[in-house]
Amino acid sequence: MTSFRVRYRRVATLLLVSLSLCASAASTAPAIDPSLPTLYLAGDSTVHVNTAGQRGWGDPIRDFFDTSRINVVNRAIGGRSSRTFITDGRWDDILKSAKKGDFVIIQFGHNDGGALSGDNRERGTIRGTGDETKEVTLTLKPNEGKEETVHTYGWYLRKYIDDAKAKGVTPIICSPAAHVPRERVKESSSEDWDYVRFAEKVAKEEYVAFIPLNTLIRKRWEGMEPSEIKRKYFTPADGTHTNPDGARLNAECVVEGVRGLNDVALKDYLKSAS
Repeated sequence: MTSFRVRYRRVATLLLVSLSLCASAASTAPAIDPSLPTLYLAGDSTVHVNTAGQRGWGDPIRDFFDTSRINVVNRAIGGRSSRTFITDGRWDDILKSAKKGDFVIIQFGHNDGGALSGDNRERGTIRGTGDETKEVTLTLKPNEGKEETVHTYGWYLRKYIDDAKAKGVTPIICSPAAHVPRERVKESSSEDWDYVRFAEKVAKEEYVAFIPLNTLIRKRWEGMEPSEIKRKYFTPADGTHTNPDGARLNAECVVEGVRGLNDVALKDYLKSAS
């Protein structure tokens, strides 16, 4: 009985600590002023991630905006593709709170190349930008046995664009953040990766703002050895996920892209360049 009571007290203490930490995190979350325009971020773990030691660019980017004049809300989440950010209901959550005059930066691609169904993720999209579709049967709970029509990566990007415009929100497409290169980066070159090309193609065809993030990041790496880039800006885990320094550099590149946009009012909310 004594052993049980000790274990019970330990569990209760751990629970109280967990609740306290959650409350603390909630209390420090940036407040949203409904009278201000809002910048929403939709993306994957290169934009926001909760894994220890990793950081996405969507977290430090808030520091570059005048938050007395605009809200910056990072709704990105690790592990999502352009497809599953929608099917999980996360895009609908943004649309429900978005209003005319808001902005959304959309960056996907890192998780779009996986299987359409039958693996442990079921998040892939059809490679391309056309209107092709494929019917799949999902195998993972809670959607096991459910039929789903899967579209191309470009189709999903166009849905984000169309939905945003319908709400009076300005969509901005961002090419996927760069991986650790295999060799020294050539001057002003983007990664040889379909999703970089697909993102730019859709943005141009839909006449929406585009940030060539992949190219801007790689420009900052010019002259550096891949091993140095890996050590300075990425985690030991892989060549995709950035550490805090890498996230900051990527955020600076997004800001550079925003400043270069024509006829997009979002740049008016940036702090003055120091």
